[in-house]
Amino acid sequence: MAVNLVLLVGAPRSGTTMLERVLASHAMIQGGPEPHILTPLAHLGIWSNVQKAPYDHIVAALGQKDFVQQLPAKEEDYWAACRAYCEVLYGKYLERTGKSICLDKTPEYATVLPFIEKVLPQAKYVVLTRHPVAVFTSFANSFFGGDFAIANTHDPLMDRYVPALAHFIRRGGVERIHVRYEDFVSDPEGVVERIYRYIGIPHDPSTLDYARESNGRTGGLGDPIGVQQHSRPSTESLTKWTAQLRESPEKLTFVRKLVERLDPEDLRTLGYPLETFWEAMDDPSGRDPAVNGTTDRMAPRSQRWNITRYALERQAIVQGRALVQRSGTLRDVVSTIRIACEVLLREY
Repeated sequence: MAVNLVLLVGAPRSGTTMLERVLASHAMIQGGPEPHILTPLAHLGIWSNVQKAPYDHIVAALGQKDFVQQLPAKEEDYWAACRAYCEVLYGKYLERTGKSICLDKTPEYATVLPFIEKVLPQAKYVVLTRHPVAVFTSFANSFFGGDFAIANTHDPLMDRYVPALAHFIRRGGVERIHVRYEDFVSDPEGVVERIYRYIGIPHDPSTLDYARESNGRTGGLGDPIGVQQHSRPSTESLTKWTAQLRESPEKLTFVRKLVERLDPEDLRTLGYPLETFWEAMDDPSGRDPAVNGTTDRMAPRSQRWNITRYALERQAIVQGRALVQRSGTLRDVVSTIRIACEVLLREY
């Protein structure tokens, strides 16, 4: 691949935004909000299906498969086309910056890693993992008011991300480096030095002060809730999730059942073996400001508004989806209107 590309993958609420901000502070790396360049591409053509689309995706997939078989190198030509798509977009993104490395941090990539490996075998992959219960608790508190059941119904993070990341780490074929969030915040300089060495660029410890500059960042997707409350990696979040579980036996029972569904080997691969999985619960110092609905009041007003706006947007998305799911009729109406609008817009 012509573009020097680094893909940072990990579950939502696992610290990927913080690590992206640190790496993007390097003079040679251009980062930015989550672009989702690859997720739509992974559900087109011969690779997979689209669950909802204004065309017959099954017929389209069959047609593309037949077409691809007529190409000189068959599927290899298809992967080359996907690769060219990425090279153009990432290359143009770098053009305006003068930097030499493009960093793409999109958590959802973790769910389509086998596809991405096919398209971008020369990219460098940074895999960030965090204690699965810490990830899920933060997700439920941030977007669902601490309602674990609704959060898991909306997005079963453990079921989706634990096996996907574990399988990717165990597979061979592409270069990768595995970093645990807990190690990152405990020894940030040591971890980023290891990442920079892996990428092949000079170590710059000043990048840990990621809040010192904007790096040309303007809007876009990404999670500002935790990262804007600090100016550099902090250990504050290491055990704060345990306080809520100690105070709520029902929630602890709920997450224990979620963990029981996971493959112990996957947990070991991610760095959280069952033998020590619950040790953090023995630390009485853990506290979670989100349980009491508090935030870092030292953050500037603009940052506090961004955090509030992001949470409200997520709540609106969740409530909207729930409304549609409760009414099949409404879902059909919304779908019909959407398709009709798309058809009408094509006429102009």
